[in-house]
Amino acid sequence: MTSQAYSHIGSTRRLASAVAVIIIAAGAAGCGTLMPAPMTTGSVAAPAAPPAATSDPREALATWEPRHRANPGDAVAAINYAQALRGIGQRAQAVAVLERASIQTPSSMELLGAYGRALADIGNHEQALEVLNRAHTPDRPDWRILNAQGAVLDQLGRHQDAQRYYATALRIAPEEPSVLSNLGLSYALSKNLPEAEATLKRAAAGRNVDPRVRQNLALVVGLQGRFSEAETIARADLPPDQAAANVAYLRQMLSQQNALRVGAQPKRSPSRPES
Repeated sequence: MTSQAYSHIGSTRRLASAVAVIIIAAGAAGCGTLMPAPMTTGSVAAPAAPPAATSDPREALATWEPRHRANPGDAVAAINYAQALRGIGQRAQAVAVLERASIQTPSSMELLGAYGRALADIGNHEQALEVLNRAHTPDRPDWRILNAQGAVLDQLGRHQDAQRYYATALRIAPEEPSVLSNLGLSYALSKNLPEAEATLKRAAAGRNVDPRVRQNLALVVGLQGRFSEAETIARADLPPDQAAANVAYLRQMLSQQNALRVGAQPKRSPSRPES
């Protein structure tokens, strides 16, 4: 939970923007997510293709670009090449790579899933939903794709629809932290902070949980005014001074928001005694 993330909390719209980034990223628990700051929903699901041999995106680029150019329809090469492109910030180029590959290999569900996630990553949410709908079938639903679809729906402001997708994903993968994290953030976007907190606590209770889940929990707790508790949670993954600074910034932003709300109240004329 960085101060950059907290800068999005000045209004409901800013909170929605911040949470949206986490929803997309949290769906990719442990797969090289693209989340720039906590409280988003990051890479929406991990591709089934083998990961690149190196975590350095430029080294991965050198590994996978020749293989992709030799066979643009190779799903594994396209997915890993696109991931490397995203790693160096070339997200639109990653979309183009996956689009061409999906045209040449339309039967690859993994490829369609990666393409849909990449579309969501550049803000093409409606097209992302259309592609993700083709990335699995009703008789063989994929919880990762359901999680991704929920994340995109949250970014479109369709929070109740998103929550239904997360619920279906959890029936397939009970207590999956990445789905619970996205569901908790979806509740936060719906202004249901108690339910958001309860769900994020479930997500944070699992083993080897992404630290961002706890930072999201800290944010939701702080949004309810429990700043000391939020700081304690944040300290599990952040240096004490940074955790304190984040909570102080959140307190300041909420104070400003409350002041603006009070200032916007219509002024009543003083009552006059009846004559």
